[in-house]
Amino acid sequence: MLKIDINSDLGEGFGIYQAADDDAILSLVSSANIACGFHAGDPVIMDRTVRRALQLGVDVGAHVGYADRQGFGRRAMTMDRRELELMTLYQLGALRAIAEAAGHRMTHANFHGALGNLSFVDAEVADALLGAMRAFDRDLAFVALPNTEAERAAQRHGLRVVRSFLADRAYDRRGLLVSRATPGSMVKDPQAIRDRVIRMIQAGEIETIEGDVIPMKAESILVHSDTPGAVRLGETIQAAVLEAGAQIVPLSSL
Repeated sequence: MLKIDINSDLGEGFGIYQAADDDAILSLVSSANIACGFHAGDPVIMDRTVRRALQLGVDVGAHVGYADRQGFGRRAMTMDRRELELMTLYQLGALRAIAEAAGHRMTHANFHGALGNLSFVDAEVADALLGAMRAFDRDLAFVALPNTEAERAAQRHGLRVVRSFLADRAYDRRGLLVSRATPGSMVKDPQAIRDRVIRMIQAGEIETIEGDVIPMKAESILVHSDTPGAVRLGETIQAAVLEAGAQIVPLSSL
């Protein structure tokens, strides 16, 4: 039976504030990408999220972002290569320490917001980030968007790549995400999301925003935790994966 992971970006609060219903979403996913205290999160939230994931059998990974809590890591920052490397190592190390203290283990990592977007198109930035990840632990999996510089950098550095599909985002004919500023970039209809997931799993293809059909092969599907209706989105994706005849498993079991 085909195996599919469902992942989500979680732990994205700070202090008494939270961005999503993490407990509800953790019950729907098999892998969690946890904010490491830079764009969001703090040690208490990280620990709480890791421990709940452990109880539910959910894998945990580091969601690495810019140190920009007020902008939620979605604003561009200028950093040299060494700063990018050390920022990545810092966040990977923080989550690993908390996970191991809780009796869990860190299985993967990916990049958030403006940092992630830059890594999709800037080969030098992608190389710095993925090189740092490999230096930290070559056995970590990288959760990648297909057809990006980050995916190519991970492959060059010999990291295991798990490709992630965003069921509620439109893609262009190059296989890249359409900018959120473009009308139609967000897919909001639950039936359309269900159909996209099933088509991707069963046929390995999607329809682009231009109306073309392109190949799309992914082993994991992302649930955006901070968008309105995130829990319903997670339920829709979970049901669609099962309807497509796939088994939902944590990323480490793919």
